[in-house]
Amino acid sequence: MKFRFLYRVIIIAIVALSAASCNENLDQIGFTIQPDQDRLAIGIDTLKLQARTIQVDSIFSKTQYPVLGEYTDPVFGSIKSEYIGEFYFSEGAGFYDGAIIDSVRVQLAYTTMMGDSLSPMGLSVYEVTKSLQGISNYSHIDPTEYADMSAPLGTQTFTGKNSTYRTETSSSTGTSYTVYEINVMLPNALGEKFLSEYKKDGHGQLVNVDEFRKFFPGLYFTTTFGKSTILNISLTSLLVHYNYLDKGGSSIGEDTTRTSTMALHITPEVTQINHIQNKSEQLLEENSDYAYVKSPAGVITEITFPLSEMKEKLKSQALNLANFTIYAMPDPDENSMVKLSPPNYLLLVNKDSLAGFFENRKLRDNVTSFLSSGFDTSTYSYQFGNISTMINHYNEKLGEGSGEFDLVYYLIPVDATYVTQQSGYYGSTTSVLTTLQHQMWPTAARLDKREGNLKLDMIFSNF
Repeated sequence: MKFRFLYRVIIIAIVALSAASCNENLDQIGFTIQPDQDRLAIGIDTLKLQARTIQVDSIFSKTQYPVLGEYTDPVFGSIKSEYIGEFYFSEGAGFYDGAIIDSVRVQLAYTTMMGDSLSPMGLSVYEVTKSLQGISNYSHIDPTEYADMSAPLGTQTFTGKNSTYRTETSSSTGTSYTVYEINVMLPNALGEKFLSEYKKDGHGQLVNVDEFRKFFPGLYFTTTFGKSTILNISLTSLLVHYNYLDKGGSSIGEDTTRTSTMALHITPEVTQINHIQNKSEQLLEENSDYAYVKSPAGVITEITFPLSEMKEKLKSQALNLANFTIYAMPDPDENSMVKLSPPNYLLLVNKDSLAGFFENRKLRDNVTSFLSSGFDTSTYSYQFGNISTMINHYNEKLGEGSGEFDLVYYLIPVDATYVTQQSGYYGSTTSVLTTLQHQMWPTAARLDKREGNLKLDMIFSNF
């Protein structure tokens, strides 16, 4: 089957090139090759597609790298993102004997930001008082239902490029990068609470992650003022600083006071959810020229493939190629300080296959789901290549007795992770897709659906 399909594609390509070189005016859609017993008829057709902007209620927002802050774009509306999370209690964490609490702080580290990096923003941290076990992993959750909102544990004013930072070097590339930090001081009473529990028989509930999450359900982080900066948090750490007496621990055998830190982090092993608020009503208004995608807002484009219009041709001929490329339209606002960039990738997924796609960590299957190539800045386009497998699959599945044959798919901004694999020591390297997630970083694009621009270019044969 693979050889036959490859043979067919090669023949089609040779015929198409020969026809183009011999006749620049291709008035006929079909052309043939003799002799009669091996006749190959090829047809070219175009299917006009339909598109509209819709918004889903919420998106799967369990994430390792939450987004924090608020930002307003003059074209695409506003985004506010906050997050709630548990802390991982690793084996061996705890205090030395005789510990005395010095200070408690929570640290938010990040390397990526957008917006006005010098405009002040306000951060508030609240204690979570209700277990996050069983919490919905979707962006519509209300963190205030899980936290003590009577008063914040700590507050801090910050700017995107604040004065607290460190320089690190990538182990894979050797390049240096800046890690910014926001430190929020919390009450020493929180550290005393941890220390008191640790002093209990068997260290109380400070023994493993499951017991610790019951004792301390977590923290909720939100911004309270400022609408100009969004941060991508790479690590959230809870740091309990203390001192203790190390008896006979000095170089000459005398007692000495030492300092240490119990450090807890939000890691992939525990719950961390982004809560997202959007104002995108203007994007949902009917428009004949373009549709929108926006992240992490759940604003997506619905594409309809009206294959009923080609039902007879699909019955009588083989579909060899269905090339799908969708074009974006440049942002009319050229001010880069207030401009959301297009997402790097778009996922094309069947409407009926969306439920559970991200929750079950699925990848493209090139039938119910396709992934675009990276956004092409030169042509301002997303290329999906040949999606004939989709049409052929449903054409065969629906069969002769089918009525309407219109497929509805969604275009969704996603974050795609690839890893490089090498075949053998001297072999070639290939990029392999490993994960697909909702794009949580703010992005947006206007997709061109003007007459003649939103289409599917198709090649048929009866061979």
